[in-house]
Amino acid sequence: MWSAFFFYLCQKKNHMELPFAEPYKIKMVENIYRSTRAEREKWLKAAKYNLFNLRSEQVYIDLLTDSGTGAMSDKQWSEMMIGDESYAGATSYFKMKHAIERITGFPYFLPAHQGRAAENVLFSAMVKAGDIVPGNSHFDTTKGHIEYRKARAIDCTIAEAYDTTVSHPFKGNVDLEKLETVLKTFPREHVPMIILTITCNTSGGQPVSMQNIKDVKKLADKYGIPLVFDSARFAENAYFIKVRENGYADKTIKEIVREMFSFADAMTMSSKKDAIVNMGGFSAMRSKELFQNASVFNIMFEGYITYGGMSGRDMNALAQGLDEATEFEYLDARVKQVEYLGKKCIDYGIPVQQPIGGHAVFVDARRFVPQLPKEEFIAQTVALELYLEGGIRSVEIGAILADRDPITRENRYPELELVRLAIPRRTYTNNHMDYVATALKNIFDTRHEAKHGFRITYEAPIMRHFTVELEKIK
Repeated sequence: MWSAFFFYLCQKKNHMELPFAEPYKIKMVENIYRSTRAEREKWLKAAKYNLFNLRSEQVYIDLLTDSGTGAMSDKQWSEMMIGDESYAGATSYFKMKHAIERITGFPYFLPAHQGRAAENVLFSAMVKAGDIVPGNSHFDTTKGHIEYRKARAIDCTIAEAYDTTVSHPFKGNVDLEKLETVLKTFPREHVPMIILTITCNTSGGQPVSMQNIKDVKKLADKYGIPLVFDSARFAENAYFIKVRENGYADKTIKEIVREMFSFADAMTMSSKKDAIVNMGGFSAMRSKELFQNASVFNIMFEGYITYGGMSGRDMNALAQGLDEATEFEYLDARVKQVEYLGKKCIDYGIPVQQPIGGHAVFVDARRFVPQLPKEEFIAQTVALELYLEGGIRSVEIGAILADRDPITRENRYPELELVRLAIPRRTYTNNHMDYVATALKNIFDTRHEAKHGFRITYEAPIMRHFTVELEKIK
């Protein structure tokens, strides 16, 4: 008896905690080509130093975006096989409708082919020239749709979001004083909505707390203004609420999601993110009147209201993806892989936005190469060097994306110059993350050699970053 007890104690003493492992296994692989630096130099020059212009086979690890680049599950692929492609009233539409209503609580929705299309439909019904749209660091397409309509986006994000060295659990939060100042300053008829981006991409994939959502809603109701969520990464936002905010540890992701959306009057969704599909999106709302007004634009721009630019098979996959993305085990694996890369970067001394966000690691380019002037597009310079070093495609979230002021046409220089490493869902392994971190370390170790950046030789009048052309400054 004593020997058995002694053996049990020894086992307990030497017992190791099981390491984290992904809650899925790989069923299919895609080969990727590892190019030479000479090849990458040639390809980058031909691409006019715009990483969007590279061909996919010229990229070894593609962290340009997490939008539509994730791996769908076996159940999602199964749903694609039974999609109903009827023009009107397809069963796939109702499957998607039921999933949206069950998960978000919105009774009305309009399918669209992706998030920016959903914004186009909703904003066509809500935003007019001269309007003001306050929010927390509007992303590029959101701001683009606002400014295209001769309206203005006003950023009311908290100050902590702009200091990458400060660790704040909810850097996506709205500064309530800033927001109320805006609401007091402009007439109600010129503020069609308040936009809350969850998570807030531009500030580094940072979440918004439930308390902040509630407080913003109180202000919105006080001034009689609708609250709209940009919901591309709503599930990741719910995950951070669960693990960081008091009172939510014992709630499921789906319960947190329903509570979050209970404070919104409408939403737009790029389903290529937190619904884990390659294409698709939607807008949703509580107001039947808004639904009817927006339906006119949905039919004009996207298609009939029961398909809206989406095939039936994609609607089926989207409905299944919403369910999968709102499960803790999936989100835990997804966010922890992003965190794994972020911690590697921190260990190497690379300056990144902290805490690490939900979908990407954001490198602080100003701290990376402080010797470069802002006029030479600091973040783009770092992103290009990372591609040359390892064939890794990232994206600039800085002055090029910030675009020109729509009135003065002067370049806007944002407070943050970031290089975003957006990690596709269920796509790469941690070996790939090790490779990315090492490539970053290599260029960080030689950062003092950078003497000049780049200048623009061609740019579109709005959302220029997608098609901009650049040349090296010598």
